[in-house]
Amino acid sequence: MKIKVILLLFVLGISSSFAQKSKLASADKKFDNLAYIDAIGIYKKVAEKGHKSVDLFQKLGNSYYFNANLIEANKWYTELFALGQEVEPEYYFRYAQTLKSVGEYEKANEYLVKFSQRTASDNRAKIFEDNRDYLAEIKKNSGRQKIEDAGINSEYSDYGGSFYKENFVFTSARDTGGVSNVKQKWTNTSFYNLYSATISPEGYLINPESLTKKVNSKFNESSAVYTKDGNTMYFTRNNFINGKQRTDASKKTLLKLYKATKGAVGEWTKVEELPFNSNEYSCAHPALSPDDKILYFASDMRGTVGQSDIFKVIINADGSFGTPESLGGGINTEARETFPFITDENEIFFASEGQLGLGGLDVFSVKIYKDGTMSKVFNVGSPVNSSQDDFAYIFDSKSKFGFFSSNREGGKGNDDIYKFVEQIPLPYNCKQVVSGVITDEETKEV
Repeated sequence: MKIKVILLLFVLGISSSFAQKSKLASADKKFDNLAYIDAIGIYKKVAEKGHKSVDLFQKLGNSYYFNANLIEANKWYTELFALGQEVEPEYYFRYAQTLKSVGEYEKANEYLVKFSQRTASDNRAKIFEDNRDYLAEIKKNSGRQKIEDAGINSEYSDYGGSFYKENFVFTSARDTGGVSNVKQKWTNTSFYNLYSATISPEGYLINPESLTKKVNSKFNESSAVYTKDGNTMYFTRNNFINGKQRTDASKKTLLKLYKATKGAVGEWTKVEELPFNSNEYSCAHPALSPDDKILYFASDMRGTVGQSDIFKVIINADGSFGTPESLGGGINTEARETFPFITDENEIFFASEGQLGLGGLDVFSVKIYKDGTMSKVFNVGSPVNSSQDDFAYIFDSKSKFGFFSSNREGGKGNDDIYKFVEQIPLPYNCKQVVSGVITDEETKEV
């Protein structure tokens, strides 16, 4: 009888192990196909059964991290480091980011030190080593804005935007109705479309309406920007045009930049992709220089340092484009830089998780001087920046009124749009700060 029980337990153990491997294989397939939400459901069930491994905790953490849920990512990266096994340096950086999201800044800095020790050549490591007291610097830049809910947010993701005449054009995953609601596998949410809202006299967004179907498709559209005359629009869309979807070598549908021109009756027509797009990399989130002669955007094209960098490309007088150029290592890091915006005074605002911030994506700014040189990179501070993702900062440099997006706690959806008024500008032109006590040379009195 004892032998039969042992054999039964052995068989059950083999069966359980086989089932676990089968579940992990299924989750891995979903993970590789970027279906992170579906992968999470399977990985968590395996973890709850007591299974522990570097691979499992990395993929669970990554699935949440790539969906900007840093608090949940923190739980699984904590499990990862609790195993006591060596992992790739990138996980020290990601863990530090998630530690900030739960307010553990001291521990986050400890892991940034470990990250720097393991990859000294990384731009992020150099930036950290040169700015160990970055939290004090961020504190100096904080408190310059008053922020409020923009008034247009839904239970879905609402983000980004640009000024268009007296309107504000933004991106949303809100379901506008219909028999079916197709979802994207990465986030398991509705695809994004472009919407236009009126800006009220008080600065709130009201009366949202979906843009024309000439622009919005059955896939993602986002981040529209307009020329000064209002006749040309640049925007982001999945690799889909003229009813055809295209993919890269691994069958993934990436992002491209498109241009639309306003027709005689005021409709957006002649939607065409920009010539430097590719099926093998993404281009997204366009922004225009004050004179409409330079297009800025985010991409992971060849020459990119990190997951995405900020690039610029000249728009020639005949409408053709030059060769895209990276903005360089002063701005771009081995992580994500995205959502550029340029003011009339040549200040570039962008979101980065590689520059030193409060957690997730933070908003940063640099000033481009007349001789082409740039100021140092400034973190714009709180309340715009938080321990979560903060991005898509845009404002009018004359009125000092603008908007930004965030997935911080207290919002209505995954991402929400906030309005603000900038009360104090960043000290771009201050070349060096000198501090001390001035005394009379003879009496020594202050």
